[in-house]
Amino acid sequence: MSVMETIIKKKTGWIGINWAELFRYKDLLWFLTVRSIKAKYAQSVLGVSWAVIQPLFSTLVYTIVFGNLARIDSNGVPYFLFSLVALVPWTFFSNTLSESANSLINNANLVTKVYFPRLVLPLSSVFSKGIDFLIGFILLVVVLIIYKQTPDYTIIFLPWLLLVLLMTSLGTGMLLSALAVQYRDVKYALVFMVQLLMYAAPVVYPTTNVPEAYRSGYALNPMVGVIEGFRSIFLKTLPFPYFWVVLGSFVSLVLFLGGLFFFRKMERVFSDVA
Repeated sequence: MSVMETIIKKKTGWIGINWAELFRYKDLLWFLTVRSIKAKYAQSVLGVSWAVIQPLFSTLVYTIVFGNLARIDSNGVPYFLFSLVALVPWTFFSNTLSESANSLINNANLVTKVYFPRLVLPLSSVFSKGIDFLIGFILLVVVLIIYKQTPDYTIIFLPWLLLVLLMTSLGTGMLLSALAVQYRDVKYALVFMVQLLMYAAPVVYPTTNVPEAYRSGYALNPMVGVIEGFRSIFLKTLPFPYFWVVLGSFVSLVLFLGGLFFFRKMERVFSDVA
């Protein structure tokens, strides 16, 4: 009678991703994604309406404060539209950071008792926020119709922008989730970091307000190309910012690969310190 043996060896260094194993746990990824969505809306009176209220309320506040009082330039379009177009991708990015950074800590019991690819946790956090983004995007389309705004032909580049947004969110989320396991300060610092990052991106002001000499360095923030790309497509505020988007694409790729491999490197100690 033959006996099958499974030998588990310790892996060192920057561990590669076992895509086949990750695919085998796709059902767990789906379950955790759905659970995250249900946990957020199940006992809420307004339910998924919060996905509309959040960007809409923020847009109204920014319109009053920055559009009416501070009179920030909005490239010739109504400030309400100007800020809403930026807030749809930004809200997805900021919510993803908050959710994924705490994904390992919030599931500590699961991490310490059951084996599964830990990468599933930050992935499920990002995917669950995709529902909010979809609802926010539908809201944006409705508002654009009300304002009789038609998209530019550069809408063909929208998938490119969404890919940059996704890679930036995933990469940063994986990096923060791995750091948050060992350094709980990340959880508390994240509140301030997200706020600072918002003002480091053209959410409430246009990139044209940044001195031209600094715009290339400023565009190293991938969200600059994403937000200005959204505005160019839907509001025609500027010509499509190819250079900014290309620059942001390279940075988002570095963030994604760096976050991915750092997460895998730290994965060996998650169950010890979670």
